[in-house]
Amino acid sequence: QVKLVESGGGLVQPGGSLRLSCAASGNIFRIYTMAWYRQAPGKQRELVASITRSINTNYADSVKGRFAISRDNAENTVYLQMNSLRPEDTAAYYCNANISLRLWDPSRAYWGQGTQVTVSS
Repeated sequence: QVKLVESGGGLVQPGGSLRLSCAASGNIFRIYTMAWYRQAPGKQRELVASITRSINTNYADSVKGRFAISRDNAENTVYLQMNSLRPEDTAAYYCNANISLRLWDPSRAYWGQGTQVTVSS
């Protein structure tokens, strides 16, 4: 059984910073692309940032230059450093990872339970 557990959310003032973490555990053979998504009330879930196993990154235009995604392959963990936070960054943030459980098995997507980020004065 694979589990993704996020941490690091909370309440922060505009202009502040937060660092989210997501650790994958379980019977994992290999983790491929890892990503962060977010969903604000009344809106669709959107991709914030993704990172491949070879550390190629991709960002939503709205967070470029402010957020940085990174990963530790040895620890099966992905991070999201969020700087210069704005009220419009307020959302539930979800970790996503494409994981295969055995050699030759296809990978599938797993999701964390979400962590709330609120940017408000």
